[in-house]
Amino acid sequence: MTTYDEPAVPSDLTATAERVRAAVETVIEGKPEVVRLTLTVLLAEGHLLIEDVPGVGKTMLAKALARSLDCSVRRIQFTPDLLPSDITGVSVFDQQRRDFEFKPGAVFAQFVIGDEINRASPKTQSALLESMEERQVTVDGRTYELPSPFMVVATQNPVEMEGTYPLPEAQRDRFMARVSIGYPGPEAELRMLDTHGARSPLDDLRPVAHAHEIVKLVEAVRTVHVAEPVRRYAVDLVAATRQHPELRLGASPRATLHLLRAARATAALAGRDFALPDDVQSLAVAVLAHRLLPTAQAQLSRRGPEQVVLDILRHTPVPDPYGRPSAAPRRP
Repeated sequence: MTTYDEPAVPSDLTATAERVRAAVETVIEGKPEVVRLTLTVLLAEGHLLIEDVPGVGKTMLAKALARSLDCSVRRIQFTPDLLPSDITGVSVFDQQRRDFEFKPGAVFAQFVIGDEINRASPKTQSALLESMEERQVTVDGRTYELPSPFMVVATQNPVEMEGTYPLPEAQRDRFMARVSIGYPGPEAELRMLDTHGARSPLDDLRPVAHAHEIVKLVEAVRTVHVAEPVRRYAVDLVAATRQHPELRLGASPRATLHLLRAARATAALAGRDFALPDDVQSLAVAVLAHRLLPTAQAQLSRRGPEQVVLDILRHTPVPDPYGRPSAAPRRP
């Protein structure tokens, strides 16, 4: 029988995560849940997609997280004329050596910011597929490892806006979570006028954590225990998306893995060394919704993937992580 009286995640590791969170929140006003999800994805070894209308701070969030970490950072501005080799790199012939030399592209960094990713063609977007999944890049038959930690934070505008391409299903599936920042509240927007009015708070932001500390945090997250009932709960949620009548494409097995990794990171941020069904439940919309394709009838009824995931959460029994019989579904 599994017990949960083991030591929690080391306090010095959670303190490191807290420093990063506090640093990012000095730049992003009034959005603590968005910052927390961003940090969760980082510790779960995932990639984050930030989707919202222009001007709400999508790129600012990505830059704030990058600057708070002492890691190498590269920014890619996705445009219609961007080529795949601009991202991955290219082999150039060296006249003196009379041999080809590989020139690394922008993806060779620990933290890659992809700005307005859906303004580039699907062909260029696909240049990120291998790096996001396997942490490596293959050019001209040679494979190059990417640094650790490695994270892609991409921003995109809604597909209804001009000059955008929809992200391919394979690309969306490689993002662990999607988050929408939304407009700030009146008080947060007023504070933003004070902090951003004269100069950008990014100018004063200094690294509060080193790359090796993030690696230690990631290793700690991997050790978080997930009991069999919690794992089964994640599987049940994902399986329900594949059978739902309002979806023509459900979530993949990769989505199940991402949901479990994110639940581990959430537990670690809470100072626990075990995950709970609440951790899975709180992340379901962010991790699953962007991978789902609604049917035409659901779109006509204005039922988006988020509503479908909430419906699945309401109807899926929530297990007891201590092995007792399943409880009634809780309101997400």
